[in-house]
Amino acid sequence: MSTTSFMIRNVTLLDGTGRVPVADQAVVVDGRRIAWVGPTGQAPAVADQTVVDGTGHTLLPGLINCHVHLCNDGAADLFAQVREDSIPIATLRGARGALLTLESGVTTVRDCGAASGIAIELAKAIEQGFIPGPRMKVAGRVITMTGGHGHFIGREADGPDAIRRATRTEIKEGAHFIKVMATGGVLTPGVTPTQTALLPEELDVVAQEAHNAGRRVATHAIGNAGIKNALRAGIDSIEHGFYLDDEALDLAVAKGAFLVPTLLAISQITANGVAGGIPDWVVRKAEQEAGKQRESFKAAVDSGMKIAAGTDAGTPFNRHEDLALEMGLMVEYGLSPMQAILAATRNAAENLDVLDSVGTVEVGKLADLILVAGDPTQDIGAMRQVAFVAKEGVVYRNDVTAGGDPAYGGGVAIGGVR
Repeated sequence: MSTTSFMIRNVTLLDGTGRVPVADQAVVVDGRRIAWVGPTGQAPAVADQTVVDGTGHTLLPGLINCHVHLCNDGAADLFAQVREDSIPIATLRGARGALLTLESGVTTVRDCGAASGIAIELAKAIEQGFIPGPRMKVAGRVITMTGGHGHFIGREADGPDAIRRATRTEIKEGAHFIKVMATGGVLTPGVTPTQTALLPEELDVVAQEAHNAGRRVATHAIGNAGIKNALRAGIDSIEHGFYLDDEALDLAVAKGAFLVPTLLAISQITANGVAGGIPDWVVRKAEQEAGKQRESFKAAVDSGMKIAAGTDAGTPFNRHEDLALEMGLMVEYGLSPMQAILAATRNAAENLDVLDSVGTVEVGKLADLILVAGDPTQDIGAMRQVAFVAKEGVVYRNDVTAGGDPAYGGGVAIGGVR
């Protein structure tokens, strides 16, 4: 995997810090990192063949999806896919999902659970350059009660001692963070989304062990009691969060916890339904919870709770390349376009504890960069028009054209398009 020096010029820069976009900017990449940022007219000289003219495009940090399941591919029946896939097939699904993710402009993901430790090994393969894909933060197996939500990709345990052992085992096996199930869910047969699962004392143990080992904790939490149990335990991010009342929101804001709303997951289930092949028991649960999810998200926005983007990609009809659709729903349900962009860049990087290296376009940070056609602060739909993707200075996609001159894009290799 090769890197080189190159410049992207004549772009509107949306740097992910929250500052307003600035027109006619340039970014110079040297190896894996950003070496210079500023007005195009003041940019240092580089060789013509390593220039991308981004006229008409906005340059942003590589996007971050805080909730994916790379080893699933959006099949209508996720439970059946996990049950029937061999480890090699699930691994190949993961590799394909990783490539689609990266080509869509997402350069970092947090994988929130896969069977048999596959995601941990997939992350190693990407890091070592065996296959192309986004940078991965992985949970390995989820920790759940016996028969609890996600048990088919999980490590089942009951009681504080067993939960402690399960958490330590996941850390031993290479988990970058811990994913725990505080409530039931939509995609597991025999459980209800709002039921309380792991008990407060069990969640306390997870948070203690993970934090002692320098790991963050994310929790699947839909029902109100389970959300509060997780927040009181000090868990770092709430996934889904359908029943956030005032007390829960006050707790979340006070503790600095993130909400990863995964709006797209429920939306895709209700949109495709039984006619699309989704099991009727999944559709019934999703339809029952859809309105509450929207209300809860709006309340979280109004409360000032920190929000990071995540799609739950891999769930029914929820593709790995569709983070932009999640951002569109976030805007539809209450965020401004700029807030949605920050949720998928700076906020997401903070949630994954990688803001020191990615999430904004700043000198010294890793050169994770994308170009989109148009201005996403005016039309969030522009995030679906990705034309250029670089991760750590390696260009994986370059569809930019400028006056027909191949020296300025058009798919020409800048440091070797992968």
